[in-house]
Order: sequence, then structure tokens, then C-alpha cells
Amino acid sequence: MALTSNAIRLTTFASFHLPSFPQIKSLTLVPTKKLGFFRTFSHRTMTASMPVQVKEKIDLTDKEKKIFDRLLHVIRHFKLDTQLRVAGGWVRDKLLGKDCSDIDIALDDMLGREFCEKVNEYLSHVGEEKQGVGVIQCNPDQSKHLETARMRILDTWIDFVNLRSETYVQNSRIPTMKFGTAEEDAYRRDLTINSMFYNINNDSVEDLTGRGMSDLKSGIIVTPLPPKTTFLDDPLRVLRAIRFGARFGFVLDEELKTAAADEEVKAAIADKISRERIGHEIDLMLSGNQPVKAVTYICDLQLFCVVFCLPHISEPAVTEGYDRLCVSYMDAAWNVLQLVGFSILTDEQRRLYLYGSLFLPLRNSVYIDNKSKKIPVVSSIFRNSLKLKASDADTVINLHGASERFISLIPFMTSNGDTKIVQTDLVEENLDVPLPSRRRILAGLLLRQIKEFWRVALLISTLLYPKVDNEEVLLGRHFDLDQRIDLFRKVESFIIDLGLDNVWEMKPLLDGKAIMNIVQLKTGGPQVREWQQKVLKWQLAHPCGTADECLDWIRESQAKRAKLV
Repeated sequence: MALTSNAIRLTTFASFHLPSFPQIKSLTLVPTKKLGFFRTFSHRTMTASMPVQVKEKIDLTDKEKKIFDRLLHVIRHFKLDTQLRVAGGWVRDKLLGKDCSDIDIALDDMLGREFCEKVNEYLSHVGEEKQGVGVIQCNPDQSKHLETARMRILDTWIDFVNLRSETYVQNSRIPTMKFGTAEEDAYRRDLTINSMFYNINNDSVEDLTGRGMSDLKSGIIVTPLPPKTTFLDDPLRVLRAIRFGARFGFVLDEELKTAAADEEVKAAIADKISRERIGHEIDLMLSGNQPVKAVTYICDLQLFCVVFCLPHISEPAVTEGYDRLCVSYMDAAWNVLQLVGFSILTDEQRRLYLYGSLFLPLRNSVYIDNKSKKIPVVSSIFRNSLKLKASDADTVINLHGASERFISLIPFMTSNGDTKIVQTDLVEENLDVPLPSRRRILAGLLLRQIKEFWRVALLISTLLYPKVDNEEVLLGRHFDLDQRIDLFRKVESFIIDLGLDNVWEMKPLLDGKAIMNIVQLKTGGPQVREWQQKVLKWQLAHPCGTADECLDWIRESQAKRAKLV
């Protein structure tokens, strides 16, 4: 399954989401020996540092002003010396001119739950209803070092934490926590662009590392402390650095990349971070505006097998270079979707489309669990490596299966002649119907299995068509995106013209009881289910047929069978 050394050329007329980049006419994947990965040329051209428009002052919305005024009233009412600082992503996004509803407030002299209690005391004093307070306990074993309190202020959820300082004992990964200064806290944050504060008390931006604003303007992803120190403190920060780099089109600092690929850091990601947190980060990447760039970074930094852990033994064995092939498929899928148009899929469908394309090279691999049962490797990644919903695993596995079936049916759907295809089951059921009806039956059965995800499965099938034994041959030759789009449009039009969109909502003309009466069965069971499937096929072949006509067909089928006996 390893890729050839030939360049993989992807022809596209789509542009990336970053408006500052020109329209891209072609994509070329070229081998890079240093990191053992096929870098996308379009991604490489985007790594040049470009100035970013950054505001010098934060403009508050009316709602934000009311929230902050309410908190300042609490401070004044109790005559507290507490400094209220909004931390992290909210400050970054506001400086970039983006809206952000995720407000985290850092306190310099008390715990978050203590301040929330003060807020509720104030609310009682002014005759307003108290708000519930949720407390998320710290969990040092999973690099969750801060207790976080959460409550609603003017219908907005706000998180409250204390500023922190950390001291590490030799040979211990768990720090001793204590209250710290704002500067100490800033240096303990993941990235310089996330280390700035907005001081509510004096309406000012505080850049205490001295480079948060400049790195934001320059578009550079850098850690406040030496990157290895920052990553070993909380290894999830490696994935956060990747996500923010991809999201904003920023350049990863070279020292940061070296630290991210360090064996000690990779071991910490595997051992120290919960799989739920890893899965959440990956989900954010694939739901973001540059999912391919994010996953490319993961592979670039030799983290693919750390993030997407595979079972130790699988059948067939996963070969060297599978990670490169996975990213190549996802890159192709992303470019196809850009040309077709994002609007054809919902956000959830797009997300699972990207997962489905990413794991295409693993679709036929299984492993044996402790009950001697064969389990798809893709299922293991979703359930064990990422701890995502079991339904996500099931949907992606179904997408892979439906894509394979689409590949078999595409010639039958797109040709004008009577393409050779297995139709034995139709003959046995006395469905002597013309070619359009046979097409409608086969397509309808497939769509009823995959339902509203049929366009997703069809898109994936265009990446695999025509079917070849060696997939490196498929991706190693000129990959004509226009041809893929044309194929998708032809099959999509075929399905829509036959009125099959939403065919899974079609109600059967006959229920089980009616079938039992006509074929003279006393009890239900396999025979009834078999006839229900036959009725479904008849109904697909005769979209305007009535229940009485279907009953007549069953009687005729019964009579023909009796003569044969």
C-alpha cells in the first residue's frame, strides 16, 4: 500500500479558504525524505509568513459590556482587590476582529468557585435569582491542573479559574500548584497567541510574554516557554498548536516542530492524555476550515500512529506508508468537495466524509478481539483511539461498504446499454422488468441502506473508481478532479431523475399481515421477511404501482412457482 515515488498530481480549480492566496490550478504531492511524507504543494506555498490584520484595542459588544459591568459590580460591592482578566482564545479572536462567546476569566486572589459564590451573594442582594455553579475538578494525571467553576451570567456561560504557578519535583510529571501572578500564568499557557489577557478592571490588553501580539501579527505558532517544556506539561498542546496553525494558516515554529516530534513528547501524548481529549481535538480539526492541513501536520510530525492508534495485529497487515496514503485520500476528498460545493453536505455529513476518506486505506483491515471476533480496524480507531461515538464508527464503516457497492453500480447507472451486472436475484423473483426499472431497483436498495448519507458514499466512491487491485496505481497516476466531479454529477442526476432521493422514507405497499394472508402463512418469520424484500423490489420497479397490483403480482408469482413444482 506504500505510495510510489512518482508525484501525485491533483488538478483543481478550487481555492483554499484563505482569501490572500491565489486560485490554485493544480496540486502536486511530492515525497519528502526528511519526514517521510508527501507534502502537498499548495500547503507548502501557504507556509510563508504573512502579516495578519490585528486590532490594537478590543471592541466589546453590548452584551460583553453588560457581563463585565456585572462582574465589576460584584468586585465593588464586596470591596475586593481582585483583578478580573479574560484569558486565552477570546482575547486572540477579538484582536483578530472575530466574535467569540467562549469567555474564560482568570482570578488573581481566589478560586473560581469562591468568586461564583460572591456573584450569587450579590445577586441575592440585588433581588435577582441565584445561578447554579458547576465545578470541574482538576485531574493532574490527565494534565488537567486547574479547578474550573462555571456559571451563567446574563444567559452566557462563563468559566472562572485562578491564575497559576507551577513547580515540578524531579522525576514527577505532576506539578505543585499555587496561586501565581498574571505573568507566571501567561508563560504557562500553550501558545503566545493564547497567552494574552484582557484586564476587565482597566479595559486593557496585557501581553505579558512580550510577544503574543507580534506573533499574532506575524502569523507564527510559538510556545511561551521552550516548547518541550510546554508540551510535557500538557502534551495535548501539541495538537492544539497544530489545530490553531491550520485554522489560522499560521506557520509552526521550527523549534516547536522539533519538540512535537520528540520521542518523549510522543510517549507523553500516548500515556498522559485521555483519549477523549485527543478525540475532541481531532474532531475540532476535521470540523475546521483547513482539515487537510491539520492532518498533514500530524503526519508531518510523525504523530499519525500516536493519534490514530491501530491494533497490534490486523488482517491484512497494515503496510508501511499507510499514513501517507490516508492523508492523500483525505486531500483528494477535500478537493473534490470544494469543486462540488460544500452546500451539498451538512456539517455532520462533511465531518464523517472526511473521516471516511482519511481511513479509506484501512477499510478492509480487521483484528481479532479477546472474544475471537473480527472487528474492523476503523472501528477500533473511533472507539479506542479517539473515544468518539460508536455511531460515528458504524456510519463510516457503512460509508465504506456503500462506496464499494456504488463502484459496482456506477457503470450500470451511467451507461446507455444493458451493462453486464449480476441480476440473478431479480430473475428468481420473476421481476422481468426493463433496464431502467432494474437500475431503479439496484440504486434504490443501496440508498435505503445508506439513507441521507448516499451523497457522502457516492463522493467517496469517486475517489476509488475505477476499482484497481493496487491503490498506489490509482493515486499514483494523474488524478483528474474534473472527471471525478463529472462522475458524481452523472450518478447524482441519475438518482434524482428516477425520484430516488429520500427513497428510504418510502412506505411499503403491503405489511406483513397482508403478505401472510396472500401467501397463506400462519406465522411470521424468514419467509415473510423474504417476501417483504421481494415486495420492496417490485415497488421500486413500479413506483406508481398500487397495493392491489402488487397483490396480483404475488398471486402470479405463486402460480408460476406452483407450475414449476
